[in-house]
Amino acid sequence: MQTRSLRKGENAPLAARPVTLSVSVRGLAADISALLLGADGKVRGDNDLVFYNHPVQDGVSTDGQTVTADLARVPQSVDRVVIAVSADPQQPGAAFTAAPKLTVTQAGASDLSFTAADFASGETVVVVAELYRRSGDWKVRAVGQGYASGLAGLATDYGVDVEPDQPVAPAALVPRPASGASGAGRSAVDLAKVERRAPGLATPVRQAGQVLADRGIAERRAAVYLILDHDWHMEDLYESFAVQAFAERVLALSANLDDDGTVPVIFSSRDQPFLEEIGLDNYRGRIGQLHTQIDWGWGNVAASMRRAVGHYQESGAADPAFIVTQVGDEPWDKAEVRSLLQNTASLGVFWLFVGFGRGKLAFYKNLNASASATFANVAFYDAGKNPGSVPDERFYTSLVKAFATWIRSPA
Repeated sequence: MQTRSLRKGENAPLAARPVTLSVSVRGLAADISALLLGADGKVRGDNDLVFYNHPVQDGVSTDGQTVTADLARVPQSVDRVVIAVSADPQQPGAAFTAAPKLTVTQAGASDLSFTAADFASGETVVVVAELYRRSGDWKVRAVGQGYASGLAGLATDYGVDVEPDQPVAPAALVPRPASGASGAGRSAVDLAKVERRAPGLATPVRQAGQVLADRGIAERRAAVYLILDHDWHMEDLYESFAVQAFAERVLALSANLDDDGTVPVIFSSRDQPFLEEIGLDNYRGRIGQLHTQIDWGWGNVAASMRRAVGHYQESGAADPAFIVTQVGDEPWDKAEVRSLLQNTASLGVFWLFVGFGRGKLAFYKNLNASASATFANVAFYDAGKNPGSVPDERFYTSLVKAFATWIRSPA
């Protein structure tokens, strides 16, 4: 059978029988491991980390550069199996540059392969794929997400209690910038807290902080909100991890602006926007957990905007609000959206509309096109069809460029 090549975020169905995931790595000694996760995105116990010192657990096993999962034997309490590759801890300073190549084989089906884009930010561990349940069946998703925190950091992120003397890759994280370096120590949430609570976000937090420093607003604070389009046409982007990855980037930015380590998330769907939060302690798989609690529907952007402003005003926050609003199509309530933008200009609210999805976005692109009707507190960023492919520095620069100008301007 021919081998099918997967793109980042793409998935494929699997039969409920053994499946083998093998990796090959160029220029680096590396180890493969698997984490068995419950529906909450966390391991059920420390034994759910399957690696060279604990090679078998509940139908999942490791052998050399291979993970085998007998899907029929994986307990119902396991919702996902994350496959990670980590740099050999006996090679100090080793990091991925060329991405690992993944091959997925299962009897009776075509082989699958996946290779992510190369890495350049000191990544020492890469989540190459995940096996997950969907409507009673199993699927495999190509992930290709790199982290700079090592296997121990990744394990801790998923709820494994790694003791200092436990023989896992060292828990040392990315070296901190030297004291006094641009952006160092200036995040609203202390970097040591990020490294302890969410080591997988340590590098994005620093990257976002550097961009804020470059824009001259490293010391400024804001209450960050996130509105997500939950229209039916966004289903593939939720399924492909694109919305989760986008939310993680906004959370990393928020860690530099807001000291509570959480971002209120509002799902725009029908008449009753659904409000929850994503934080340093629960961000893994959080968007997937939340969005399945609500139905798909025609996104009600205006209702979601009102919910965000109401929450901000009720909080009594003294800092301005930075409301990142992801949009996938034109709003059906354009007049109401314009009215809300006008009415919130004096409330200390900045709106950034981030476009990605399959719909038309002309309304948002043209909000400030007319010289007679501009909104000083509004900007638009077209993140393209795959926002995850935008390099971190360029992504954060696009997020904060207009906000930086606005927050520096005289009241």
